[in-house]
Amino acid sequence: MNDLTELNKFAKRYAKAWCSQDPEKVAAFFAEFGSISINNGPAAVGRAAIAREAQAFMTTFPDMIVTMDKVAAHGEEGTKFHWTLTGTNTGPGGTGKRVRISGYELWKIDHAGLIGESKGHFDSAEYERQLKHGVDS
Repeated sequence: MNDLTELNKFAKRYAKAWCSQDPEKVAAFFAEFGSISINNGPAAVGRAAIAREAQAFMTTFPDMIVTMDKVAAHGEEGTKFHWTLTGTNTGPGGTGKRVRISGYELWKIDHAGLIGESKGHFDSAEYERQLKHGVDS
């Protein structure tokens, strides 16, 4: 999937899956034994584990919207998917605060056109601050 048009379509569908409140839709973008790690944390390996990671965000932000900011081939490192998440922390034990955080995932796409590996990155200190105080404070 080297064609930029195809990468854009894939990335837009992936962002839409994150908005669906259906973690299986996110997991379906990954190879059967694909993985995702967030901010250099332990990797969730396999679709069931990836679905659990997605479910955690979906539970925290029932109104979560993930938008694709841009996607680009990133040489031998893979594909860089830039995103913005907005949502209100109204899940169990939530603060009721609105969050808007941007980041990216560095993807390695496998021969079947699925994500074999994703390494996600965002500013965790800013995320924690927004969870407590909201995006506008």
